[in-house]
Amino acid sequence: RVTLLELMMVKVSDKNSVSSEEMNVFVRHADFLADCFQEKCGAVLKLTAAAAAEDEEALVTIRLLDVLCEMTSNNSQLEHLQAFPGLLETAVDTLRLTHLAGKQAVNIFTAIHAVTEQEEISHPAVGFKSHLIRLIGNLCYKNKENQDKV
Repeated sequence: RVTLLELMMVKVSDKNSVSSEEMNVFVRHADFLADCFQEKCGAVLKLTAAAAAEDEEALVTIRLLDVLCEMTSNNSQLEHLQAFPGLLETAVDTLRLTHLAGKQAVNIFTAIHAVTEQEEISHPAVGFKSHLIRLIGNLCYKNKENQDKV
């Protein structure tokens, strides 16, 4: 699943080579991806426990977030995802929870806290909070209703 999402990420982020037909396919699958993210977003919080560093569900959720960030960076998919029920609320709630989890344990969600003695830890959750903020920003872009919610 992670590999499939990484392939989607490459295709979505390469805006020049995506045909309108392929873009329509991505828009149709955006609901499914947003739904999966909403269901699985709590799995990332398990990564604060050292034993869960390779949790597959969490890795899938991180890749889902990456794909959703790219999709919301594209105007043809943005409006569709801005109106998706509960996606913005889920992203904001997950951001709150990751912030709290980072305060209670070793904060693996930001790059600042993932550096020890000049060695950077390449944890899969590093940058998760910044990607959540990017998704929230994209969902609020030129959308007064979503801005008011946040």
